[in-house]
Amino acid sequence: MGTVVTYAVDEGLTGHEVAARVAVARSLAALKEFDFGGGYDPALQHDGPLYFVPSETLSGEEAARLGIRGADDLFGGVVPYPFVGTKTITHPLASRDAERPEGWSEAFPQRVHSVVLPGFAAFTRADALKAAQRLLEQGPVRLKHGRGIGGKGQAVAKDTAELAAALEALDMAELARCGLVLEPSLDEEATYSVGQVRVDGLCASYCGTQKTTTDNNGQPAYGGSDLVIVRGDYAALLNAQLNTQLRMAIRQAMAFDAAAEEFPGLFASRRNYDVLSGRDARGRWHCGVLEQSWRIGGASGPEVAALEAFRADPSLRAVRARSTEAYGEHAEPPRGARVHFSGVDPQVGPLVKYTIVEPHGTAH
Repeated sequence: MGTVVTYAVDEGLTGHEVAARVAVARSLAALKEFDFGGGYDPALQHDGPLYFVPSETLSGEEAARLGIRGADDLFGGVVPYPFVGTKTITHPLASRDAERPEGWSEAFPQRVHSVVLPGFAAFTRADALKAAQRLLEQGPVRLKHGRGIGGKGQAVAKDTAELAAALEALDMAELARCGLVLEPSLDEEATYSVGQVRVDGLCASYCGTQKTTTDNNGQPAYGGSDLVIVRGDYAALLNAQLNTQLRMAIRQAMAFDAAAEEFPGLFASRRNYDVLSGRDARGRWHCGVLEQSWRIGGASGPEVAALEAFRADPSLRAVRARSTEAYGEHAEPPRGARVHFSGVDPQVGPLVKYTIVEPHGTAH
């Protein structure tokens, strides 16, 4: 018998984010037939092994300190250097003499070049300016903080004045630590989610689409995902009845995932990739991996619910899992939904987060 514990890498999580993480951790404890021990406390002694559910991707140094030695010890991932868990690994630097963090890989952006959007990574304001000026020749530029989540930490610059203002607002220490991504600003057509989770001998792979909603301040926000989740690896997923766009997204995510071997010491039990399709200012169509997520995320409720369904019914091969984040005083979960949060978050206001799981297609 072991214990599942949550682990907050960085403070500042909202109430609903904490509650959703706890709900997923409780489900993982039930799946593994472990106890749930709440938040990790190094002063407490446990008789059996610990299984961690961190809020962020862990560095190798931090994982070693916690006793995490492999993917079976956590729901999430471990990277050799902190920046490897950010968006910045997706793109090359703007020049050969650009500043770069220890452990930077030239090979990784070369390997994923054909499956990501055009763009650059930068770790100083001067390098970001150089990269953005090159992209501005083709149209507006989107600047994204390396650790930004759910569309937060982004700005769009349509000219040099807006670019200068956006760069001036950057925190230099954060820029040096986690970097900045610069890409053409696209008119979004669709955002796909592709991923895989492995827990306690079970493997599930999935694909689907993300949806956006409006939060209590009238701003765009992540509204949930509609996923097809199959028992098995990506090969099993490609055998499912999927449209051409989803198959392209899966193959792009697979190529990105395979290229992660360029970072020795990286391992993960939860791998998620956002794939965006859209058109730039000149009307040219693009489709590519936006970023990776080797940590608990918005799709984790459906991921774990699918694993529970597969464990309960060995003949079940596929499910459809829909997660929803609905804002407002009158938002209510439907009957039969798995509720991850329902209430008033002190920071974002009234919110409901839930998941619905049902057999998909020829599920058996």
